[in-house]
Amino acid sequence: MSMNRDAVVQDTILTMATVKQERGQERQGQAPSTRSTTKPTWNTKDLGKRLGVDVASAATAGVLTCPLITIIDRAIMEKASKGFPIGQTINNCLRSMIARPSGFFFSTPFILIYTLYTSTYLTANAIDTLKSTTHNEPYNAIDTGLPKFFATTIVNMTICVYKDARFAKMFGASPSESPARNSTINTNLVARKYSSALRAPHPPSAPTAPTLQIPKVSYGLFCLRDSITIWASFNIPALIAPSVPDFLASSSTMKSSIAQFACPAAMQFASTPMHLLGLDLYNRQPAGGLRWTERVARIRRDYVPSCFARMGKIVPAYGVGGVVNVRMRDSLMKRVERGE
Repeated sequence: MSMNRDAVVQDTILTMATVKQERGQERQGQAPSTRSTTKPTWNTKDLGKRLGVDVASAATAGVLTCPLITIIDRAIMEKASKGFPIGQTINNCLRSMIARPSGFFFSTPFILIYTLYTSTYLTANAIDTLKSTTHNEPYNAIDTGLPKFFATTIVNMTICVYKDARFAKMFGASPSESPARNSTINTNLVARKYSSALRAPHPPSAPTAPTLQIPKVSYGLFCLRDSITIWASFNIPALIAPSVPDFLASSSTMKSSIAQFACPAAMQFASTPMHLLGLDLYNRQPAGGLRWTERVARIRRDYVPSCFARMGKIVPAYGVGGVVNVRMRDSLMKRVERGE
């Protein structure tokens, strides 16, 4: 009996001490230790609306930037394969787009480009939303880690390599124009138009020229080109934006915008040779039929105009498009978080 009494007394004393401790914590503005709850690590509130914001931001950025990207991409392809001046191709395509907008916006080249960049923006947005959900961060938080790089690279690279293969076949050299030793390309449009009338007719039994295949090395070069471009477009800007000098931009928003424009554009100095070599290996086959000195000479010939043309393509794609996507998403996410 005495042992039971002692146990009861000890339990009573322990309970009273715990109650006093909790009351003291409440007076100091602290939550009682026994009543504290673990902060949830996932925040799925408004997840449907947040994903809708991701889609809307990506789609809007794609509509605003992809028409110009489509035209510039075609001009670069025809410069590398047929020697057409980039400015001439851009002017012709702009006139065609204005004269027949439906034919342009429903064409295969535009649909390929729109699918490529909208999917890339959407993947980046979805990764940001995934991180803010799993780490219970603000809705407009931006991820700069490796998961975002790998996800956007895989999506962009897969679609872009397919797009480049289609563009090379649509706007590249035809099999009859791609002998391995033919390093000069006739760019006289009048001569091209009437040259067929001067040739002797082919015999009916002449075999059809085989369709050119994209070399595996070209696929590898396109993948490497896209990887470093994605890295410079989605990961580097957020890292170097705080280092932008104050005399260039005083606010964090302006610093982010400058970094978003500058990083993808500067990376084209390194990625353009990969792009040109991949196209040249396709346009002048077989891949081993020319000396490397001849291919380097072709790359040197096209490097400067192609580099600045690719900057003109990348700046709308990941500069203008990136800024539109990021700012629109940031603004809409804040409104969703406030419950508007």
